[in-house]
Amino acid sequence: MAAPRIRRRAPFRRGARSAPPAGGDPRLRECRGVARLGKRTKRLVKRLGPGDIAVIDHEDIDRVAAEDLVASGVTCVLNVAPSSSGRYPNQGPLILVQGGVHLVDLPGAPLFDELSDGDELVVRGGQVRCGERTWEGQVLDEETVIRTIEESRKRIGEALEAFAENTMAHVLEERELLAGRIDLPDFDTDFRDRPALVVVRGVDHQKDLRILRPYVRDTKPVLVAVDGGADAILDEGFKPDMIVGDMDSASDRALHCGAELVVHAYPDGRAPGRARLDRLGLPYKVVPAPATSEDVAMLIAAEKGAELIVTVGSHFNLVEFLEKNRRGMSSTFLTRLRIGEMLVDAKGVSRLYRPSAGKGPMLVVTGAAFVTFIITVIASPSLGPFLDLIWLKIQVLLGID
Repeated sequence: MAAPRIRRRAPFRRGARSAPPAGGDPRLRECRGVARLGKRTKRLVKRLGPGDIAVIDHEDIDRVAAEDLVASGVTCVLNVAPSSSGRYPNQGPLILVQGGVHLVDLPGAPLFDELSDGDELVVRGGQVRCGERTWEGQVLDEETVIRTIEESRKRIGEALEAFAENTMAHVLEERELLAGRIDLPDFDTDFRDRPALVVVRGVDHQKDLRILRPYVRDTKPVLVAVDGGADAILDEGFKPDMIVGDMDSASDRALHCGAELVVHAYPDGRAPGRARLDRLGLPYKVVPAPATSEDVAMLIAAEKGAELIVTVGSHFNLVEFLEKNRRGMSSTFLTRLRIGEMLVDAKGVSRLYRPSAGKGPMLVVTGAAFVTFIITVIASPSLGPFLDLIWLKIQVLLGID
C-alpha cells in the first residue's frame, strides 16, 4: 500500500538560499545557509528562520517535529541520527521532503562538536561543507523515504511486541498512577463539575483547537495547557487557566499570561522546570510523578473533580504512541485506564457537539425583526391608529395621564 500523500507546502520562503536540483535530482541540490544546532528539535524550531540549515539529532523524526521544521522555512535539515530507523513507519521524513526540505542523514557525524551556531554551510547533495571541512551523508528523497516506510510497515509486528514488553515491564513501576497515590497540592484553578480541555503540542493540535472554538465559547471549560500547548491556546485568542510541564516549550509570553503554573517533577523531587520559573520570578507548584506531563495534566483534572476531559493533540493510535519514543509509555496506558470513562478526544467532540448560535447572531436576528416591525407600522395606514388605541387603553388601565 502506498504511503499517503501529504499536501505540499511552499518549500522556499523569503530569505531562503537554495538552488533547485539539476534535472530534478535532489541528490544534486545545493543549499547555502546559516547553521542552527539543536539536539531538542522542539526547542530548536523557535530559533529557526527562512534560509537556515537545521542541524538536529533526532532519531525517527515524528510528524509534529517535521511540521514545525517545514513551517519554520528551513531549506535543509542535517540529521546526525537516522531520520527513519525502520523500527516503525514514522511519517516525519516524508513530511519534510514533500514540504520541499532537503533532508540529509549523517549518522554519527561530529557536527555538534565541530560546528557552531551561525557557521556558513554549503550542502550539495549529501556533502556538507563548512570552510575547508567536509562531511558526507545520505540524501533522503521522496522515493527513498516511501520505500523505508513500506519496509517498516512489514515489521510493525516486531515494534508492537517490543512496545508491549516495555509497557508491561514499567507498569509495576508506575502502578501508583492507577492506585491514585499521587500527592497533589491545592490549586487555585477550580475544576469541580466543569469540563476540562487539555491541550498538548501534538498531532493536528492547532487544527483541532480551531474546530473546538464554539465548544470553548459555549461550555467555558478549564483550559489546561501542557508546556507548548499554552502558546496554541493564546494564539486562538483564549487564555490558559493552568500550564503543566517542565516548562521547556512554553514561551515567556505564555508563562506570564496569568495562568497557574504547575511544574512536573521526577518522583525523586528533581524539577528541571523550576530553574526557569525562579529566574523569571513566577510563582508555581510542584507535582512529583513518574508519568508524562500530558498524563499529569489529565490526572490533575480528574482528581480535582472535572466532569469531562477533552484532549487536544494527545496520543491515541499506535504510531503516535511509538513516535512518543518513551520507554513503554506505561503511564499513558495507566492514565487512560484510570480516567477512561471521562476522557474524550477533540475529534470526537467536534463530530458530536452542535454549537449554539451564540449571542451575536441572536442579537442580529432580534434587531432585524424589530426594525422590520417598526417599518411595517410606519408604512401601514391601519396599524398606526390601532396601536395608538391600544396604547390609550393601557394608559387608562394604569392611570397614566
